[in-house]
Amino acid sequence: MSFLGFCFIDLFMDKAKRIRDVLPWLEQAITKCELCPRACKVNRKNGELGFCKTGVQAQVASFDLHFGEERILVGQGGSGTIFFAHCNLGCVFCQNYEISNNDLNFPEVSAKQLALIMLELQTKGAENINLVTPSHVALAILQALDLALAQGLNLPVVYNTSSYDSPYLISKLEGIVDIYLADLKFFSSQYAQKYTQAPDYPQLAQTNVLRMYEQVGGIKLNAREVAQKGLIIRHLILPNDLGQTQEWLEFLHANKLYDVYLNLMDQYHPAHKAHLYPELQAGIDYKTLDHYVQMAKKMGFKYIDQPKQRLFRLLSW
Repeated sequence: MSFLGFCFIDLFMDKAKRIRDVLPWLEQAITKCELCPRACKVNRKNGELGFCKTGVQAQVASFDLHFGEERILVGQGGSGTIFFAHCNLGCVFCQNYEISNNDLNFPEVSAKQLALIMLELQTKGAENINLVTPSHVALAILQALDLALAQGLNLPVVYNTSSYDSPYLISKLEGIVDIYLADLKFFSSQYAQKYTQAPDYPQLAQTNVLRMYEQVGGIKLNAREVAQKGLIIRHLILPNDLGQTQEWLEFLHANKLYDVYLNLMDQYHPAHKAHLYPELQAGIDYKTLDHYVQMAKKMGFKYIDQPKQRLFRLLSW
């Protein structure tokens, strides 16, 4: 076996050891749940449900090879996405509300079943295992990863989060998560309270993004330009500047996160309960998107996603 082969095996052995070190803490944490900043204090092992209305086992809404993610995640094989039901944030305009709605139930899966899903995605040719909305089911995920690694899982693990995480949980994921895919939503506590009932979102998201960067650094690509490690930042541009895009860019700039992969998204449309808020009724036009893309370029960000929507509009002119 080559030197690189031995390094590869050592990497996954280290990841497995790290998982087993963290599992006892997670198992204890859900007995007085503080997995996310809402800190509901419920005993999920006894069937008590907090904000996310999720027990011990994860509910999986769907899983498949997904080709709608960032190009550096999709590659040739697609991103192996696992969409977990329910959410610990609950944006009123959520575009995945059919999945994230905490009043609905989806099939619960055991750790063994979730591990088999991961291995099936790898067999299908996935470039990574993309854990969508993972914060409230971190225990179930790590239990499954422990089993899947033992059965030969060797793909990068993507933690696809709203960034409304417990900083302590993020610190526990060091050495386990390869790629953080972090949403940045509201820079204002006032807006975060109004649209998510989470006034502490801005401060926690900032703290978490900096910790994620400390763990994995900027984006690292393989020879096929597929992400293997690093931080990806998503920011959904909201109507009437409710997400305060410039302030988020200035925060990233001030902390010199120039080598993250930055995706400024213009696909907002009124969904879920947005009809209750007149200020959320508008869409995002090309000029608004381009304004912020150009701003990011001038600030020195090295990797800026080029949305398909933007390319289509340019070609249609």
